[in-house]
Amino acid sequence: MTLRRWKFEDILALAALEEQCFQSDRWSYRTFAACYENPAFYGVVAEEDGEIVGYGGITVAADSADVENVLVAERFRRCGLGGEIVSALVEHARAAGAADVFLEVRVSNAPAMRLYLKCGFAGAYARTRYYSDGEDCLVMRLNLAR
Repeated sequence: MTLRRWKFEDILALAALEEQCFQSDRWSYRTFAACYENPAFYGVVAEEDGEIVGYGGITVAADSADVENVLVAERFRRCGLGGEIVSALVEHARAAGAADVFLEVRVSNAPAMRLYLKCGFAGAYARTRYYSDGEDCLVMRLNLAR
């Protein structure tokens, strides 16, 4: 398994993986392309034998960073890959001068919350009816200054 920065050529594979894993609120090809073109955005992919099996992205602006998305293909979950992706994103934010990293997670997504807690994030506040289906999200924060 290798982690590397994502390339424009990866966008079709990323969008296909997104479609396989998310039922709603999926990123479109256009969203991936817009992220790629944003100089504040940093994306990583995880590859296994040339196949993209996970990815994550973060946007750093001034002293704050936002994890935009983290996804691991179902057959590669619970083996530490999600933690590696989150760690790579956090290290990028730290190197770019961010003091805090934020992310949003569905309140029903207990496995993701456990992952983020393991990575040092803590609950900050909730946003009601945040997702298109009306589900709430928990905003989590990691302070890098500590």
